[in-house]
Amino acid sequence: MPRPELRTLVCALILSACMPQKNLHPDIHGHRGCRGLEPENSMPAFLKATELGCDYLEMDVVLSADGQVVISHEPWMRHDLCTTPDDEAITPENERSYNIYQMTVSEIRRFDCGSLEQPNYPKQDQHDTHKPTLSELVDAVDEHALMSGVAPPSFNIEIKSDPDWYGVFQPAPDVLARAVINAIDSLGIADRCMLQSFDPAVLETIHADRPEIPLAYLVEGDAVFDAALTKLTFVPAIYSPHFTAANEALLNAVRLKEMELVVWTVNEPADIRRMRDLGVDGIISDYPDRVVQILENEN
Repeated sequence: MPRPELRTLVCALILSACMPQKNLHPDIHGHRGCRGLEPENSMPAFLKATELGCDYLEMDVVLSADGQVVISHEPWMRHDLCTTPDDEAITPENERSYNIYQMTVSEIRRFDCGSLEQPNYPKQDQHDTHKPTLSELVDAVDEHALMSGVAPPSFNIEIKSDPDWYGVFQPAPDVLARAVINAIDSLGIADRCMLQSFDPAVLETIHADRPEIPLAYLVEGDAVFDAALTKLTFVPAIYSPHFTAANEALLNAVRLKEMELVVWTVNEPADIRRMRDLGVDGIISDYPDRVVQILENEN
């Protein structure tokens, strides 16, 4: 019979061997390009994030009236981001009347969505810029990566979908999901993409049609892991909560499901270090330059 202290040591070694090793080099996702430095979801933001060496460019997509995938966090022109083609202000009361799902790409491009100051992001460099299409972004980013001598990034594409928007600001979720799939197929980037959404209906369609595409289930910060997963009929590749929900217990629960943990939106250096030390698989940040510095200079 082994001595008690030896038995304890053996049990600890067995448990250690069964637990997955922490990820010491999480992927860096530039949130909406790099919202802290450039206008969100804009070409300048994505080009800057590419220069910084982001592993993924994180972006939001909606659908235009002519069926093109447009990069935008809302399916309308937000009052604090955009001005009209006549350089007039958009108000909180009328912003939803500028419905992107009812506009063609040529109409969308006439709105300036980068010149307004952003008090929450004092280091942001404003530009007169429009909401690009996914096709426009991919072409520009790949060319920029080649010219800059950096590796071309992958794409973390959030499909913006909400049951309250169905038929008004978007088509049915299966139609929207397939439009995005068709777009990434036509661009030849399916093997460089992960797709994410808060809407389980979108994820279900993609999983059924293209199970090889990595899917991230976005959840609100107060979501309970096991309860959240019951909303899906499958286990997605990635669980993606707000970083404040991430701790050792959640990481272990995610690992037991053989999933990855990608957290959003981690901006402060202390929080970035905590997520690195925890061992998450991806860090989504408005300031990917801070993440790059911490991961490269403090290892």
